[in-house]
Amino acid sequence: MDRRVVVTGMGSVTPVGLNNDELWQSLIKGVSGIFPISKFDTENHTTKFAGEIKNFDILDFIDDRKLARRLDDFTKYAVASASMAIQDSGLDLEKEDRNRIGVISGSGIGGLSTFEREFRKLIESGPRRVSPFFIPMMISDIAPGQISIMYGLKGPNYSTTSACATSAHAIASALRTIQFGEADVMITGGSEASVTSMGIAGFNNMKALSERNDDPQGASRPFDAERDGFVLAEGGGILVLEELGRAKARGAKIYAELCGIGNTADAYHITAPDETGDGATRAMQLALKDAGLGIHDVDYINAHGTSTLYNDKIETMAIKKVFGDHAYNLAISSTKSMMGHMLGAAGSVEAIICIMAIQNSIVPPTINYTTPDPECNLNYTANKAVEREINLALTNSFGFGGHNVCMAIKSYKD
Repeated sequence: MDRRVVVTGMGSVTPVGLNNDELWQSLIKGVSGIFPISKFDTENHTTKFAGEIKNFDILDFIDDRKLARRLDDFTKYAVASASMAIQDSGLDLEKEDRNRIGVISGSGIGGLSTFEREFRKLIESGPRRVSPFFIPMMISDIAPGQISIMYGLKGPNYSTTSACATSAHAIASALRTIQFGEADVMITGGSEASVTSMGIAGFNNMKALSERNDDPQGASRPFDAERDGFVLAEGGGILVLEELGRAKARGAKIYAELCGIGNTADAYHITAPDETGDGATRAMQLALKDAGLGIHDVDYINAHGTSTLYNDKIETMAIKKVFGDHAYNLAISSTKSMMGHMLGAAGSVEAIICIMAIQNSIVPPTINYTTPDPECNLNYTANKAVEREINLALTNSFGFGGHNVCMAIKSYKD
């Protein structure tokens, strides 16, 4: 396809920072954002910690208090991230054809806290007490809907949902939308706010979460032999994608080029990854093929790296299948070790991290790596950030249901 797509704006809300600068400074210093849960009583929960968003006020981004009360947290994180990304892009929307600007933003679960609150009203007080805003607050597609309403953006607009691959799928769809000429600019990414009583209970009961309550900041341990599950987190990440010629014509700051996407399915199990690593392997191979690049062009992989036995082992296996001996030369890291797992927001935030790694020539670390796992023996950038020139980065996102996405992002060269 001859329409190249570049990133011209980025915004994020994460447990380690409420904007891109705070996020990056925390990551390269190895700062953890995992603490005991403050949003609800965890007395009866097995896991009592998570990656919460703290000191965040949506009124820093919108001035309508009534509207703010009618937004679930996952929409607030999307709106705030989009606001920062659009401002960062330098787009003057008053001068733009807004019919050519779209929004694709996903959420893996949507408004879980809204569902819990309104369901409690239903049980305790009856159906007439359920808010008339219950449905539009909860549904996943309300986040891109609200962004489009706020900025008058009338291009393609929808939500993606594919568990932990959600925002990677959103970005993939936005890329194709521009490449196919259906829009010139896309606001894209994802958000999640599932650190709720139901969210923790549900993941706990499927034995997915770490239970290291005596050491929350040491709990997310991707690729480490002493891992005991992932750490649930919340947040949002939004990118502005733009057709290259258009971005150059308006003198936009170009962060990087989104050059390849690989989408596959495991067709294997509702939660476990294919034990052969086939889906993950093909996703990385397809991303490189789409980018027109080879394995030796890759410098860095931001791994899905959840800190679960199956993910870490099988992702490592898939990287070895794709890269052969070059797998041992790659810099790999899991930034979930510091942020936790933001589910539907993970892919877009990790794409932003890849771009900042390219821009700064620094690989952020995998913290809490102390005990090597013989089945995970690649270079995971243990515990400290490393300086390294990065021209091409891959970022992996793998979701329950067997959804796999790999994005290839390269340094921009005219």
